[in-house]
Amino acid sequence: MMLMPWTIIDEMEFTLALGDRVYGLSTRALIIGILNRTPDSFYDSGETYELNKLVDRAGVLVSEGADVLEVGGVKAGIGDDVSVDEELDRVIPAVGELAKRFDVPVGVDTWRTRVIEEALAAGAVMANDISGFQDPGYLEAVSLARGTVVATHIRLQPRVYDPDPIYDDVVETVKQYLEEKVADALRAGIPPDRIIIDPGLDLGKNTDHSLSLLGASPLFARMGYPLFLAASNKDFLGELLGLGINERGDATCSAVSIGITLGCRVLRVHDVRSACMVRNTLERLVKPLSR
Repeated sequence: MMLMPWTIIDEMEFTLALGDRVYGLSTRALIIGILNRTPDSFYDSGETYELNKLVDRAGVLVSEGADVLEVGGVKAGIGDDVSVDEELDRVIPAVGELAKRFDVPVGVDTWRTRVIEEALAAGAVMANDISGFQDPGYLEAVSLARGTVVATHIRLQPRVYDPDPIYDDVVETVKQYLEEKVADALRAGIPPDRIIIDPGLDLGKNTDHSLSLLGASPLFARMGYPLFLAASNKDFLGELLGLGINERGDATCSAVSIGITLGCRVLRVHDVRSACMVRNTLERLVKPLSR
């Protein structure tokens, strides 16, 4: 049995390199487990801020099937200022421990060039920059370290309140923006198989915008780069269904399922176990076991 949305994407040979690993993503999706080393995360409110708790949580995520672990030291939303030195203190020891203890690629969620330089040197292989590469030298640092980069659309910038975003055509605007960011990454020397694209749900978008972008996933997938989905427990799901932050697990699984069938191949989640069950079920339909 073959699901039609996968057949559409099968026409394109998706390949993603993370460090020394190379993944074929035509009929496979990778699950990224989120690790917040922040005291004010919107989701866990500092539950894994202490390094030993973060490492313990990483072990759980790996046991549940995480393909990648991603550490973030500053939340995307508004909050207390975090200096570069403080972000380094949060992120670099965590990257070092994760790279040493677990046989999975490690990514870092940061928009600062100095942080990603040191993180890549400490063992990270993926740079998730939700700012759209606003910090000078970011792409060059990733290229020099042979890292993989996530090009994300954001209307303003991280940690800036954006209550009333307006677009003439949100899908076309985001597509053009991502095309520009991919071109920037290529010019910096990052090869195509180390570039991921992310429409940036909730980042300067209202609920209707985010839903439109999720629905347009096939259009973004046809750009030829692995498509990132960061929908886990986000506000657009809460607003759509009237759910609080701790009530969005089922909605997140629905978004993961929809995203995969529409072409998303790299999925960033808090609940790895549930996302893997969704992913594995869909993969079983696409790739029946040989008898």
